[in-house]
Amino acid sequence: MGNGPAPFSDIGKRAKDLLTKDYNYDHKFVLSVPGSTPMGLTATGLKKGQIFLGDISAQYKSGRTIVDVKVDTYSNVSTKVTVHEVMPSTKAILSFDVPDHKSGKLDLQYLHPRVAIDSSIGLNPSPVLNLAAAVGGSDILLGGEVGFDTASASFTKYTAGISFNKPDLSAALMLTDKGQTLKASYVHSVNTSNTSQVVAEMTHRLNTLENSFTIGSSHVLDRYNTVKTRFSDNGKLAMVCQREWRPKSLITFSAEYDAKRSEVGPKWGLALALKP
Repeated sequence: MGNGPAPFSDIGKRAKDLLTKDYNYDHKFVLSVPGSTPMGLTATGLKKGQIFLGDISAQYKSGRTIVDVKVDTYSNVSTKVTVHEVMPSTKAILSFDVPDHKSGKLDLQYLHPRVAIDSSIGLNPSPVLNLAAAVGGSDILLGGEVGFDTASASFTKYTAGISFNKPDLSAALMLTDKGQTLKASYVHSVNTSNTSQVVAEMTHRLNTLENSFTIGSSHVLDRYNTVKTRFSDNGKLAMVCQREWRPKSLITFSAEYDAKRSEVGPKWGLALALKP
């Protein structure tokens, strides 16, 4: 096994990122302004159809503490306070939204070279409890996740998974949806430089015996340009073209065509991320 912490969320993450990350069918603008002080600012704008959404985020770092504050166009204020090393190998995260007084949540994350535990509890009279645990490392990871609603005294989720990772490949098997869905994914690097990768994901629903699949690819053409493709058995074909036109500043074009609904035009989106 490799070294390093192994959170449960790492299981299947490599395939998920290749199939979903950067696919956007709206118009999005992000401006990040890192400051020379511990303060950094980020402004985000998103146009969905005729609706425009925006927010401004600020991050302040001081010692082991990081404070993130975000204000959106509806005057909602989201705050997250992260404190590292509250105990050895443990960090605490307190998050809450204003004016939603029931949104408070406390997370505790323990990261060890072979064990990772992530627990959270809602800060309200009838909280939802979540616990995720994983053992392993960068090569092999085995874990599970469970959620419990104290108001209804019922489980909201239980998930289990295992993954095997090497520099040129990644395979994962997960049991999700309270044991009703089996999902397998595989990522393989076509060349030794890992600039071209292919990915496949198969989903089998145990209760209905339905199967679905998605395949995709990612190709780094050069240091500035990346192209991604995706095809699903539901007839949807998508692609992403991304260019880094200056360091850490990206322009991304996405498009999706539904072959089973040829009367509907393709969807497309444009995202611009600037970092001076």
